[in-house]
Amino acid sequence: MGVAERKAKEKEELRSLILQGAKKLFVQKGIEQTTIRSIAEAIDYSVGTVYVYFKDKNAILHALHTQGFAELGGQFAVLFNVTDPMERLKAMGRVYIRFAHENPDMYELMFSIKAPMEFLNAVNEEWKEGKAAFTVLQTTVQQCMEAGHFDGHRLEPLTFMIWSLVHGMCSLEIGQRTKSVNLQEADGIVEQAYDEFLKILDKL
Repeated sequence: MGVAERKAKEKEELRSLILQGAKKLFVQKGIEQTTIRSIAEAIDYSVGTVYVYFKDKNAILHALHTQGFAELGGQFAVLFNVTDPMERLKAMGRVYIRFAHENPDMYELMFSIKAPMEFLNAVNEEWKEGKAAFTVLQTTVQQCMEAGHFDGHRLEPLTFMIWSLVHGMCSLEIGQRTKSVNLQEADGIVEQAYDEFLKILDKL
């Protein structure tokens, strides 16, 4: 390995270390209580070193949220082998729900917390991660339509509705709202509700 390659590798390793330290602190202390200084202290580097790699905390949050989308996208990729688009659509919802349950902090960072979007607005960039995820869902819904499902529906609003429905259930669960209303079966309500939604899909 040459000098340039070694330096590039060291740079990427340090960037990864910063993100790992930041993610751990966000989970332990919460985003608001985590600062650039606390991140630097957690990984035993100077504050200046962190700023070499990231402009501010929003930039770190954006990088972490990108990692989350990469992980979710990798889980969706496994479903590309499912040839029946309706079965793939159903499976995508289950993967999405499982990801939200297993990664609640990351899920909120990806879809609820404003910091990643504030970073994108500041640098005048589009939300590539969100667009890519939506396109995957929309493509599957379109294939469902081509296979004879969803007659009379419009592609884009239908796709948005499906995403919003599943996202809403996950957000209510992560926000601890499901256990704060008079549900008789609060445990597992998201999965149960999704099963009810699938019964509706089977009729379309």
